[in-house]
Amino acid sequence: MTDASTSSIQPAEIQAPPSAGSGRRAASSPAARAWRILKRDRPTLLAAAVLFLIVLSSLAAPLYATYVSGTDPFRSSLSARIVIDGQRVKVMQASTEGLGLGVTPIGPTWGPQYLLGADTQGRDVAARLLYGGRNSLLIAAASTAICLFLAAIVGISAGFFGGWVDKVLSRILDILWAFPVYLLAISLSIVFISQGIVIGPIEIHADSLLLPIFIIGIIYVPYVARPVRGRVLALKESEFVLAARGLGIPAWRILLHDILPNVSTMLIVFVPLMMGLNIIIESSLSFLSIGVQAPDASWGTIIQDGQTLLYSRPAVALAPGIAIVLTVLALNVLGDSLRDALDPRTKLV
Repeated sequence: MTDASTSSIQPAEIQAPPSAGSGRRAASSPAARAWRILKRDRPTLLAAAVLFLIVLSSLAAPLYATYVSGTDPFRSSLSARIVIDGQRVKVMQASTEGLGLGVTPIGPTWGPQYLLGADTQGRDVAARLLYGGRNSLLIAAASTAICLFLAAIVGISAGFFGGWVDKVLSRILDILWAFPVYLLAISLSIVFISQGIVIGPIEIHADSLLLPIFIIGIIYVPYVARPVRGRVLALKESEFVLAARGLGIPAWRILLHDILPNVSTMLIVFVPLMMGLNIIIESSLSFLSIGVQAPDASWGTIIQDGQTLLYSRPAVALAPGIAIVLTVLALNVLGDSLRDALDPRTKLV
């Protein structure tokens, strides 16, 4: 009886510790560990707060233009007048430089209307800055998603299947890699801006935001697919993958349960870093008039509008430039922190 009772008690005593241990393992999962590290990092929290404010302000662009400035940021207002200190003044004022010919946009009023002044068309720079931020952030986020999706497919396929699949995909990546990023982006933009993109029933017009999204999403694929391929090649030779193959587990299960979870952390780290790069290249293309097309606005087009006013009304060009610097800096800080949190081995000592 004693032996039987002891044997009946032992399984219950043995089952208790694993349940507690599983709770500890869940608490120390990579995501939970990364969150604990990030929430204690003050620079990361500051960068996240700055990025959140920029995104929130950009999303509130229609509210600002309608209820605060009361202006249409996409319509010329050369003859408009506003009230400042009880007096009605022209948005486009007579020039006081040289011979006094021509007009100069009103400078920053630091009030609800024309907070940062007007551009050469009499449009509210502050309202256009928020609308431009919406387009710049949208293009950066969408092109990043396209780039990571294509890079993941190409990199995982080349690394996991190997053989002729790896050779074909690697040669395609080499062709794209041979072109400098900006040269490839400018070349594609010039070609597609004139005629758009037509692929069967799919047609993208030259003034569509989908055009810069598609172009920017393509040009960075080799720079992400290469490290993904290298990561997959290393995982293929790891002990747990070799053990899974030795047990006869199908290749698709190894790919889904062993390869993808380990590659996903790398792709997550790439998100903020790629968004920062995409904002810069989108602004560059828009500055050259081969990115976002009128009447839409982006931070790059606003800088272009303000280049002729750099000495008389510098706020027109400096405001979007400062927005780009703050956004890219915040994204880079977040990217570095994510890399250190998700893969502590890469942290520099």
